[in-house]
Amino acid sequence: MSNDRRDFLMAAGLGSAALALAAGEAKAEVLAPAREEEPQHHIRFAVCGISHDHIYGMIGAIQRGGGELVAAWGLEPDKLAGFRRRYPDVTLAASQDEIINRSDIQLILSSHIANERAGIGVRAMKAGKDFLADKPGITTLGDLAQVRRTIAETGRIYGILYSERLEVPAAVYAGELIQKGAIGKVIQTINIAPHQVIQNGGLAGGGTGRPEWFWSDTQFGGILCDIGSHQIDQFLYYTGSTKAEVLSSQVGNVHYPQYPGLEDFGDMTVRGDKGSGYIRVDWFTPDGLATWGDGRLTILGTDGFIEIRKNIDIGGRPGGSHLFLVDQKETKYVDCQQVPLPYGEQLVQDVVNRTETAMSQAHCFLATELVLKAQHQAQRVKFS
Repeated sequence: MSNDRRDFLMAAGLGSAALALAAGEAKAEVLAPAREEEPQHHIRFAVCGISHDHIYGMIGAIQRGGGELVAAWGLEPDKLAGFRRRYPDVTLAASQDEIINRSDIQLILSSHIANERAGIGVRAMKAGKDFLADKPGITTLGDLAQVRRTIAETGRIYGILYSERLEVPAAVYAGELIQKGAIGKVIQTINIAPHQVIQNGGLAGGGTGRPEWFWSDTQFGGILCDIGSHQIDQFLYYTGSTKAEVLSSQVGNVHYPQYPGLEDFGDMTVRGDKGSGYIRVDWFTPDGLATWGDGRLTILGTDGFIEIRKNIDIGGRPGGSHLFLVDQKETKYVDCQQVPLPYGEQLVQDVVNRTETAMSQAHCFLATELVLKAQHQAQRVKFS
């Protein structure tokens, strides 16, 4: 490979795995779709809050797992209109209480305004239901303590769908590779999670495509609490850490003074009992990218490393879920788009069997506690 080409790839941030591919040194593999099987269990579930469109992915996961959506409540008329078009046969409730007090459902999902999710979950658990929140599932340490108390009192499940691991096929496959020892012992994760702040074509029409609560750090919890919860979950999972601490964190609004409640940049460094991690989150994805963010994950092991491009390969391969594996023998590219996503079925099984196969409560709340502490202690940065 010419030095000019190599320098360009490095400047583009493609990493060593992409360099090897460009040089023709790597094998390529496309994983075949797994044989579909009928879910083992069936439950009835409902939705209480549709403020964020993540609710559709949450519903899809539970439906794949054997769930039947029977009712929904939402606050926002525009969101309700879109929900009705997608699920015309689902009963729309007039209030949260109507959903929470139904006797014929076992699980409640919510992507309501972020700082109100914990309260809904507590009420749902006290009413004998299990609960699944969109991230961030909890936005204050006080709410976290209340959720933990309610779990102890009721024995119910409070789940948070960290979708950037659980609903991304390449992230699922990376976990399988690590369990097989493909890169040895994992010692560090590096997560880069850029997002697009303006939706639906930008500001030309005067709008942002974002609800009012998106611009309030009290309501969305802050950038580390919000986006960073995904990345902390990945750090804990891939390193296998069950104890961890925040070494440093910082946040700032460096580009959007017209939205003083927004944080558009943040990062943190964490250390666990089995590895370390670095996380950067931001709202700076440019319009020139064909998706909302070029999410990247590097997992460093003692015998190799894995790189994941979750949403897009800016080198030109279509789709998302691109995985690069480099070990002591070879460099390999793997198209993971057909990898099955087990979380929904595992959670349905947990609801039925009272188990913790989808995600342990300890892991779920350690991830939440870490991002809340990182958010709380973060230094405020300004760049001149």
